[in-house]
Amino acid sequence: MLVFVARRLVVSFFIVLASTALMYVLVALSGNPLQRLLEYNGPGRAERIAARTRALNLDVPVPGRYVLWLQDVGRCIVPGGDDCTMGLDAQSRPVLPQLQSAIGSTLRLVIAATVLALLLGVITGIVTALRQYSTFDYGVTLIAFLCFSLPLFWVSTLLKQYVAIDLNSWLANPEMTYAALLGVALIAGLIWAVVIGGERRTRLIVFGVSAVATFTTLFVLLTTNWFRRPTMGLLGILLIGLVMAFLWAALFAGLRPRTRRVLYSALAAAAAGTVVVALAGPLMRSMTWWSFIAVSLVIIGVGVAAGLVGGGHVKRLAAQIGGLVGVTVVVLMAIDQMLGAYPYVYRRTGGRPIPTTGSETPNLDGNFWQTNLDLALHLLLPTLAIMLISFASYTRYTRASMLDVLNQDYVRTARAKGLNERTVIVRHSFRNALIPLATLVAFDFAGVLGGAVVTETVFGWSGMGLMFQRGLTNVDPNPVMAFFLVTAVATVVFNMIADIAYAYLDPRIRLS
Repeated sequence: MLVFVARRLVVSFFIVLASTALMYVLVALSGNPLQRLLEYNGPGRAERIAARTRALNLDVPVPGRYVLWLQDVGRCIVPGGDDCTMGLDAQSRPVLPQLQSAIGSTLRLVIAATVLALLLGVITGIVTALRQYSTFDYGVTLIAFLCFSLPLFWVSTLLKQYVAIDLNSWLANPEMTYAALLGVALIAGLIWAVVIGGERRTRLIVFGVSAVATFTTLFVLLTTNWFRRPTMGLLGILLIGLVMAFLWAALFAGLRPRTRRVLYSALAAAAAGTVVVALAGPLMRSMTWWSFIAVSLVIIGVGVAAGLVGGGHVKRLAAQIGGLVGVTVVVLMAIDQMLGAYPYVYRRTGGRPIPTTGSETPNLDGNFWQTNLDLALHLLLPTLAIMLISFASYTRYTRASMLDVLNQDYVRTARAKGLNERTVIVRHSFRNALIPLATLVAFDFAGVLGGAVVTETVFGWSGMGLMFQRGLTNVDPNPVMAFFLVTAVATVVFNMIADIAYAYLDPRIRLS
């Protein structure tokens, strides 16, 4: 393993070196950085030209400029390096502080979109593979190809209009007629009937129950003015946590007498996690990242302890599921607190809580939950725009990979031995189906990181894409090279991680 990583690092170094050299030459030859100053006839013209020439080393040939840029980058790589700037931009400002500010915003956007698309895409792909040629399969296939073929800038414009502008207008006066409620309920019932599937009688029952449940829920939420002051409360965290604990136990352990203790310990983990949330109530208003991490670790630790104590002869599996239930309770706690912060954010944004531009509200000055809710709302539209395309890819790849694995001999053998379908899918099929997906995720993350330029431009997101665009427009090589360097390093690193993941997912693969 160490030899493989060392060899890949050496090869990756030369790949990045060659690619940055080519990119630097192309950027340097794309235009004259002094063009605007040469057309300027105001005072201080000569001084400005001289300052820009010194900042960009324009009195040095292009190969020499690249070597000087490498020296600036090297100061950032060598531990304790002094004067780490990654070069100067056209205004003689260091590029590194600009990159540090931009990369945080871009990573926040890319990670959120990639994780959501991966989770939803993998789950949907597995379900469509298990229900091949069903109505649900055909519907997901249509949606996936539609999302994959839509231009990103056009999707972004639609999201601005129908998710931001129209929804903000509705949130100002959240009311629905009985006809609208009935229409939404019928659509929800139809969707759930298609998703659940089964015989005609089963689908009719699911349709009726889903429609009634949707109509009742929306009516209660509108009557209680929930959309103006949303909340979940400890009771909501407990109930949803218990439901999720039941689902996690059913998925990973099964509902059998032998694993019944796993179910009980998972339910106990949800209840104990809710108790910790209640005890941590006084910390919520003065919450910081460190205290949030501490509370989260306590909740997850309580879940693991509940699994170890109550898991019996399968305590290892129970501890793993208990930890997963603890993570679920942490997520529910965060959602509940941010829902409580909604009225403040609503007022500070002038009644337009879902923004169409920017990465944060200027001068918000709120507490931990109010600030993070504002950041999450700013993430909503660009994350959806990026996620739709990635979701389409992950869904199709997962479906194809699962269908291929399900037709293998070892899967048929597992079924012939009498293993239940849950065990066959979760333990024998899913892991091997992830191998092709590991390659896609590695390429996709680096591609999204470099391809977020369009999304950031449409939504006015202050990230690496904006820095890259300004650098190209102003013929400013060093900000462009900083963007390219991060993208190139991310590409080679994630490809190496994908190769390592192969060996973990399939023990037959050796890194040699």
